[in-house]
Amino acid sequence: MHRRVGCPSDTTTLHKPAAVSAPASAEPSPRPPAQESGTDRLCRIRKQITKFTLAVGSGVGVSFVLSACRTWFFQHHEDRHDAPPSTAARHASAAAPAVGAGTASAHAGLRTAIVLIAALLLLTIARLPWSGDLGLHAATIERLRHDLLSPGNPMVDANTASPYYSPWMVLLGALAKLTGLGPFMMLRISGMVSLVLLCTGVWQFTRTFTRHRSAPALAILCLLLLWGPHFVAWSGFLGLGSLALTISYPSTFALALAFHLWSLLTKAVRARATWSVFLGLGLMWAAILLCHQFSGVVATFGALGVLLGARPWPVRETWLRLSGGLVVGLALLTAWPYYSFFSLFGTGGLDGIHRSLYRDLPLRYAFVLIGVVALALRAHRNRRDPLVVFFAFGALVVAAGAASGHWSWGRVLPAAVIPAQLATALAAVEKGTRFARTICAGVTGTALLFGAWTQAGTLGYVVRGDALPKVLERKMLTPWADYRWITPWVKYGDTVITKNYFASRMVPAYGAYTVAPGYPDFFLSDERKRRKTVERYFAPGATRADRIDALHRYHAKWIIQTRSEGGLPEGDQALRETAVGPTGQVLYKVVGR
Repeated sequence: MHRRVGCPSDTTTLHKPAAVSAPASAEPSPRPPAQESGTDRLCRIRKQITKFTLAVGSGVGVSFVLSACRTWFFQHHEDRHDAPPSTAARHASAAAPAVGAGTASAHAGLRTAIVLIAALLLLTIARLPWSGDLGLHAATIERLRHDLLSPGNPMVDANTASPYYSPWMVLLGALAKLTGLGPFMMLRISGMVSLVLLCTGVWQFTRTFTRHRSAPALAILCLLLLWGPHFVAWSGFLGLGSLALTISYPSTFALALAFHLWSLLTKAVRARATWSVFLGLGLMWAAILLCHQFSGVVATFGALGVLLGARPWPVRETWLRLSGGLVVGLALLTAWPYYSFFSLFGTGGLDGIHRSLYRDLPLRYAFVLIGVVALALRAHRNRRDPLVVFFAFGALVVAAGAASGHWSWGRVLPAAVIPAQLATALAAVEKGTRFARTICAGVTGTALLFGAWTQAGTLGYVVRGDALPKVLERKMLTPWADYRWITPWVKYGDTVITKNYFASRMVPAYGAYTVAPGYPDFFLSDERKRRKTVERYFAPGATRADRIDALHRYHAKWIIQTRSEGGLPEGDQALRETAVGPTGQVLYKVVGR
């Protein structure tokens, strides 16, 4: 007999088993702890409060340090430079409407919308819904928490490099090791820091185009809501529903940092900043590329837009300092010890999973067409407008991907979407006739309302379905069920064999390994053999000897499967049924041959 184990919704603490009785079996198995007493419960609650306080404090502290470094980094050197304001800066200041332009009620409405969305994202960070790549990033922090210098592969028991060991994840892993906080709490810290950096980055970058007080808030709304009537969810994409899932991912941190890079680069070029500023910008550019390669490409295109769109054209000294920053950035990319960045070039196997990025483009990005019109108007006024150049690079690569069948190039879509969204926000606040402003505001506002309706299912990550109106309940996005139910038995470093899509992506977050990785792994030389081993174990025609060999080839101690997925039959002497999860999956322990 066995006991069906429930699935707690909280995934904050790793390796702490639920209070369930051990299964009866022919052989003894690890017995979960007994029901906790009132004193133990009080201590546990105090520890959770302490951990949460540490998490909030760490998040605020890291955000403050990054913000302080940003301010010192630019202002300290800019103030010492006696170069006069650039023509572009004077032109932008003259062309911008007065700070008080627009009605107070419209500005208050924008700020209210931003506060509500920020509250939703904060609740999502607290809930940390299981979906997408959350398990992979939790596993990455878990490996770094145990061995910061040589963590090994985050998914399988192999001593390989991994592109997931980025500077940001290494920092989170180091903080986890120092504070004792678990991976999920560190991801919450990551989410809070990324949210602050994203909002401040968009704010600062928008300020390089206009001083209108409503522009930054409207830009944030356009980035989150101005997509299309069909939902889009990919890391590095800033739609509200996508961001709710990926706010704690390194891709969001990288893209948030990119907005600061563009803002600082714009100011540095205009002010003819010193060598140290451009060298620091080169390091920032390299860090973005190391954290998330696709977002790094987007950041690079945005930086090229800033440089090629600069007016007046940067002087010779500026180009020399830019070259120095580029060299420093390339040096960091070359010297990064956790994986070889340049080994990622030419790797295959990603086009298949990215084919869907090119499907239903009008339905997924229909509202972005408003921004394309705004970009055309900007191009008519200035062919070298930074947003126009930025968009041109992104659109060219995406079109080349469609023409050549390199579907993974579609991950650069934000390089075309972001400038269009920002152009929409800027068009709504720029000077013009009253009729033109009214039409632009009406079209943008209507598109934002439709976009908000498209993203309304995001509420499902923080609110129960039965608490929503029926019309919203049908749009609700439901998180995955977690695998915390295995933790009373499966320990750190154990290997699990499974062919289940969700288990292969989530089990490593709890410290265990899987035989085959849940994601393509370019640095894992025997990835194909591992996948063949899993297929051989679950194949309908496999012999018992084949299955036993598959279990022991990679030292699998546990099996997670449904009863209909194949493998060794129930009652085989090599297995002991240990637990059943909330979705009917069975946990078997491998006990012999």
